[in-house]
Amino acid sequence: MGRSYDTVSFLSDLGVVDEHVGVVHAIVRDLAAHARVIDLTHHIAPFDVRAGSLALARSIGYVPSGVVMACVDAGQRRAVAIEVADGEGVVLGPDNGLLASAISMAGGAGRAVLLDNPEFHLATPGVVVPSRDVFAPVAAHLCNGVDLAELGSPVDADELLPGVVPLPRDLDGGEVGVHAEVLWIDHFGNCQLNVGLDDVLPWGVPVGTRLQVVAGDVTRVAQRVDDAAGLGPGSIGLAIDGFGLLALVLDRRSAADELSLATADQVTLRPLAEGDGGTAVSVQMSVPVSMRPAPR
Repeated sequence: MGRSYDTVSFLSDLGVVDEHVGVVHAIVRDLAAHARVIDLTHHIAPFDVRAGSLALARSIGYVPSGVVMACVDAGQRRAVAIEVADGEGVVLGPDNGLLASAISMAGGAGRAVLLDNPEFHLATPGVVVPSRDVFAPVAAHLCNGVDLAELGSPVDADELLPGVVPLPRDLDGGEVGVHAEVLWIDHFGNCQLNVGLDDVLPWGVPVGTRLQVVAGDVTRVAQRVDDAAGLGPGSIGLAIDGFGLLALVLDRRSAADELSLATADQVTLRPLAEGDGGTAVSVQMSVPVSMRPAPR
């Protein structure tokens, strides 16, 4: 027997209109009555692995020890289970890049298996429904103390699909500024960028700094602020959000609507120079995320 768990943290693109999420809850409850399921979100857009990966990465540092179950675009994908944090948790999901960023943030992969042992699955009358027939019963069996090795064939974590995390890029020609990408737009329309303070340390953006923001055909001025409170009507702020990244914000209004931004759109930031309207060419960069822990 392996280590038992009492919490399953669940993220998916299943939505809550029909019964799928409730059935997963019911299966876990039936097979592991002591376990509690925490719903992180089920409103990831269907098949949007990128959004699911980012949401899982934002969440992983806050979930309790236990099983983390992520189901986004799970059909016809290899199902995997990956141990993290020396066995404090096991992450379940499809092998489509969904898990990589969260695994990296959790310290890297330990043991990993393909969930190919049907003994721990539910029988299906037709096409396999991964959340119902594979991940829910496997999560319950893990909670009951079934060891990871019993669930399927071992696999090297480096053989699993990596995630892709977009990186900011300095402006060309030595010009001060950065090409960024919108990682996430929250419910309030705040636009999280793939830029942290470390990325702008060479030129700095202390509170009060004014910057030029170029998003497609829109060019605006934004001010570095602690938060959106106190910004004037229509004024754009640039704040450090709750995840340590720069975000475009408005006070009680949507920055995404104001700047006509969507996730994955390119944004250029540069310190404001008097009389500099500026032009911008956005370049998308990406890097594979390994599920191996960083060398020490």
